[in-house]
Amino acid sequence: MARDIAEKMLLKAGLRPTSQRVGLAAILFDGVDKHVTPDDVMRLAQSAGVDVSVATVYNTLGQLAAAGMLRRVTLDVGRTFFDTNVSPHHHLFLEDEDKLVDISGDAVRIIGLPDLGEGLRIKSVDVLVRVERG
Repeated sequence: MARDIAEKMLLKAGLRPTSQRVGLAAILFDGVDKHVTPDDVMRLAQSAGVDVSVATVYNTLGQLAAAGMLRRVTLDVGRTFFDTNVSPHHHLFLEDEDKLVDISGDAVRIIGLPDLGEGLRIKSVDVLVRVERG
């Protein structure tokens, strides 16, 4: 059942539903919002018996993000999470736990943004709050 839903989601997004994409989409879009790294997805795929390479995981995550099905959250160079919740919201990063948590879009107020000049418009504003226990 989950694979059928995943296949329909991929087709709707304009992506060819290869067996690897369908398997990964079924893992990612199981009805529970999640923040995952490519390594997390690889482990989940192995646990679920989905036979994919690391390159396929990276490529598929990039394709799903480009199609608007995932939101890319870059913490640092080489450190990226993918969020299955693509609605407007922000993030809290618990550094001690290496965990990303959603913050409601209404919980953050932006009171000033730079003047962008001619021909530019704000597409989105993403806030990442880094915290540690102390």
